[in-house]
Amino acid sequence: MMKRFILVLTIVLAFVSCKEKESKNIAFADLIVHNAKVAVMDTDRTITEAIAIKDGKVLETGANEEILKLKNEGTKIIDAHGKTIIPGLNDSHLHLTRGGRFFNAELRWDGVKSLKKALRMLKEQAERTPKGQWVRVIGGWSPFQFEEKRFPTPQEINEATGDVPAYVLFLYSRAWLNQAGLDALAIDENTKAPEGSSFEKGADGKLTGVLLAEPNPGILYARIGALPSLSEEEMVNSTRQFYRELNSFGITSGIDAGGGGHKFPKDYAGTKLLAEAGEMPIRLSYYLFPQNKGEEYAEFQEWIANNEVGHNGEIHLDHGYELEGGGEFLAWSAGDFENFLAPQPMLEDRPTWREDLKRIIRLHVDNGWPFRIHATYGETIANMLDVIEEVNEETNGKLASKRWLFDHAETVKEEDLQRIKTLNGGIAIQARMAYAGEYFVERYGADKAKQAPPVRKMMDMGLPVGAGTDGTRVASYNPWPALYWLITGKTVGDLQLSEPANQLSREEALHLYTKGSAWISDEETVKGTLENGMYADLALLSGDYFTVPEKEINNLKSVLTIVGGNVVFASGEYQNMNPKLPEVIPDWSPVKYYGGYQSK
Repeated sequence: MMKRFILVLTIVLAFVSCKEKESKNIAFADLIVHNAKVAVMDTDRTITEAIAIKDGKVLETGANEEILKLKNEGTKIIDAHGKTIIPGLNDSHLHLTRGGRFFNAELRWDGVKSLKKALRMLKEQAERTPKGQWVRVIGGWSPFQFEEKRFPTPQEINEATGDVPAYVLFLYSRAWLNQAGLDALAIDENTKAPEGSSFEKGADGKLTGVLLAEPNPGILYARIGALPSLSEEEMVNSTRQFYRELNSFGITSGIDAGGGGHKFPKDYAGTKLLAEAGEMPIRLSYYLFPQNKGEEYAEFQEWIANNEVGHNGEIHLDHGYELEGGGEFLAWSAGDFENFLAPQPMLEDRPTWREDLKRIIRLHVDNGWPFRIHATYGETIANMLDVIEEVNEETNGKLASKRWLFDHAETVKEEDLQRIKTLNGGIAIQARMAYAGEYFVERYGADKAKQAPPVRKMMDMGLPVGAGTDGTRVASYNPWPALYWLITGKTVGDLQLSEPANQLSREEALHLYTKGSAWISDEETVKGTLENGMYADLALLSGDYFTVPEKEINNLKSVLTIVGGNVVFASGEYQNMNPKLPEVIPDWSPVKYYGGYQSK
């Protein structure tokens, strides 16, 4: 009798407690992930046990017991089994729309450990590639990641691919066309290369198939642009596959820096179609990159007249696709290409650069458009700052009231960091040195590499800094080797570049890849941490980022990625939550056989 009385009393008390919560307007969670190591990444660097999500935002974080009080019969509960949760990663400079457009057509050497395996993949792909298509490896790798520590030879590429046209790109420094590719593009000893580039010839005067950017990559862009494209259906499928790949690494946001050979709006169709259907699994803001040298001002005039920019710290949870501004190139005459295999380009050699750049920056400022500028070298940045300061003075400080930033800044000088800060600018740094650092050292010396870029100085000065990769061509899109580089200062070939004073703690590196990158798109008040009210964008990791041996940071992945409270990727024990993804098309796509990043 007493047991029955106690049971009834328990039920009544539970009912009363529930009613009390309702009367106090306590919000119940849509989703709770508990039994975790939750890195909130607030200013206190709080680590706690559970997170509650409601309406796409963080409702509360805290101890398991407290957070589980926020459940009701409609709450989905996920047990993290002690795994680490971090805010979703945000790549501040990633060529997402272009990467998605081409992903299914490309064989990725990202992460491949040996040249022997890379050539075997090339041979296998050539055997399945149909007539009229090409085998293509479009960047994302370094010869120093291979056991052999060298480039493939033209002979090796020809032997692997035979009579199937093939194109292999290394960053924006050089590329290889096999003989079938040279024939298909009708390139011979008499073909003229674009200015600042060349077709390599052997001692016999014959073409080797090597294309050299010296340092202008126009010769590389042109050949990529000549390759056959995917159909619209294949391109949309390709974009889905690529964004799922990014989600698998814990990426929940990316800021698209446009790119050469990638025209707006035509070439953005794959992403735009997903966004219009409300099927974006990633938050994407994008910048517009002019395509035609000498016509940049006219291109920006047209874009500004016909497109609205900015979202004032808001982004639609069900949309995730917003125009951000102009760049990363503004004027081709002001470009300083990052080819460390060639001498540093100097703006002084291009007499119109100052006038070209000033007109375009002034156009952006007058119309309230944010902008970002590609600048590798400190000398370039110093010269560009002269122009930026002029525009700011002429507009009574209007420039400094808008978001603007430099991209890359590998050799920026300390005095110019202060000038950037004075103008309220920021910097987006990328892991390009992780893929080309060996060639940087060969050309400029190990001492200069110790502070390339001087990320610690940027942070100590209070400059806004976002982190990223610059994938998919001049680096891999995988964020974990980029984080490893920030923490250790080492390349993917394990060459030590940064000195200890320029290396970051794991917390600092993660901050740049989350809250730091959110500044670039004016969203630091809505995402980048797991504080209450922020977007519920997070990744449950395969290992503990904060404690695994440094080398293992390279191999981390997400096992559960959530964007706006919705699961966009799941693997392992959470596989049954993984959203359905259509089969890869076309049937010969390298992605169908190898996937993307090669982690084994």
